Amino acid sequence: MIYLDHAATSFPKPPEVVAGVCNCLQSCAGNAGRGGYRSSIQAAELLYDCRAAAAKLFGAASPEQVIFTAGATAAINQAVRGSLRPGDHVLISDLEHNAVYRPVWKLAKEGKITYTVFPTFANDPSATAEKILQGIAERIRPNTKLLVCTHASNVCSAVLPVAKIGALCRRYGIRFVVDAAQSAGHLPVDLGALSANAVCIPGHKGLCGPQGVGLLILEQNTVLEPLLQGGSGVGSLDPEMPGDPPERYEAGTLPLPAIAGLHQALKLAEKRSFAAVRLREKRLWEALAGDLRAIPGVSVAAPQFSGAVLSFWSDRIGSEPLAAALDERGFCVRAGFHCAALAHKTLGTPRGGAVRVSFGEGSRREDVRLFANALREILLEL
Repeated sequence: MIYLDHAATSFPKPPEVVAGVCNCLQSCAGNAGRGGYRSSIQAAELLYDCRAAAAKLFGAASPEQVIFTAGATAAINQAVRGSLRPGDHVLISDLEHNAVYRPVWKLAKEGKITYTVFPTFANDPSATAEKILQGIAERIRPNTKLLVCTHASNVCSAVLPVAKIGALCRRYGIRFVVDAAQSAGHLPVDLGALSANAVCIPGHKGLCGPQGVGLLILEQNTVLEPLLQGGSGVGSLDPEMPGDPPERYEAGTLPLPAIAGLHQALKLAEKRSFAAVRLREKRLWEALAGDLRAIPGVSVAAPQFSGAVLSFWSDRIGSEPLAAALDERGFCVRAGFHCAALAHKTLGTPRGGAVRVSFGEGSRREDVRLFANALREILLEL
């Protein structure tokens, strides 16, 4: 098996991450914050250590600003729904994943908010960051309270100028939420440098941690309405959720084994050179794009962007049957619309969507060569 679907989830997981999960399952008997015995205290210490590692890596003011969630989707829902009030206006980009688009669309359908999609010009090789910023500024209304956008696309390797977007939001007094699902672990992500109020991060993608846990990194003065209500381990006599993070947003028992694995993943990520990661991914992308350009009838989405994600399609076969044929030859890729209808519309992919190849820590130049050869064979057989 040659695994080229790291944008969906990383595989294989580092041995340190696997060991972290297993050690927790074998030795952490307690529930953090729910007992005065040693094992429960050890669980609480593990949570704090993981928060501290995340705060250091992602620029949070303190470990308490790191919120554990079920994943990036849960983090985005908390950041979006917890920010908005009836009558608010929201801006999102035309590259958004459904984790952003669907919560915003649902609130608008219910008549609670309105929203506008701003252009990223991802299909225009001549587009600039200034053009994107101008498009945002033209769409700001007096009641615009929130801008949510992806840092890096999950369909192509476009990276938005999020630091400049964050600075623009600060000038207008607009809350800014960054979806870092495809950038965390691949690119530097710093809450303060992005001028963001919140950054939403999955544990299982670029960070190479386990599935089932994500992070919501909050700016110190950002307070959200909690979506979940329940036990938090503190203030049990109060019918309201606690006023301070992280307990304000963490109702119920946290996934301690997954968090233990994530802690190990964060320690590994801290040692990475993101410049080296970016260069390696760029070289893999360019090698694959070069091979694909030599195959008649194959098109690459947004070919001006190189990085961890490459989507393509053939004019001879749909993306789903093509991915199935690749699977028969041992290649793991994802086909269709990648939970990102807005992005596919922006990029102009065909009716059946595209085949996505995405690179991770273990991806090699040889994988790219073998993939391109397999694709040629499949298309020749047609």
